[in-house]
Amino acid sequence: MPSFDMVSKVDLQTLDNAVNVVNKEITNRFDFKGAHVVIELNKKDFKVNLEADSEMKIQQIIDVLISRSMKQGLAAEIYDLSKTPFVSGKVTKQEIPVRNGIKQEDAKKIVKLIKDEGLKVQAAIMDDIVRVTGKKIDDLQEVIAASKSWNLGIALQYVNMKS
Repeated sequence: MPSFDMVSKVDLQTLDNAVNVVNKEITNRFDFKGAHVVIELNKKDFKVNLEADSEMKIQQIIDVLISRSMKQGLAAEIYDLSKTPFVSGKVTKQEIPVRNGIKQEDAKKIVKLIKDEGLKVQAAIMDDIVRVTGKKIDDLQEVIAASKSWNLGIALQYVNMKS
């Protein structure tokens, strides 16, 4: 039976490249000359740590980070921007977690949305993967097309397509 997997994975090397490009661009920008700016990627915890003189500069760094990540082929949804920047002494800091993998509640939403489509496919949750199986590949392609219109707030990739 044909099947494919829905995943939300972030390539660590691509993310590292995007952060390095942002670091290089910010250090060369005129409005950041002489300003305290730290942009670092915590590869173990999948977090981007930002430090700057003000909250406005943090927001500018985030804007550049998202645009450069998209140019590297990463979706903007991988960054969890729900946490607000906080002031620590003279600097403002923000920790941006990177969403890697599908959480259990998001996987349940995906399975429910697939069932609501009324297609002849089965969806199963396997750790941080949602496996979709069906009798025809056309049904699987309809699921992929439908999932692109869902607004889940996570970046989905479709891998491991087998016929």
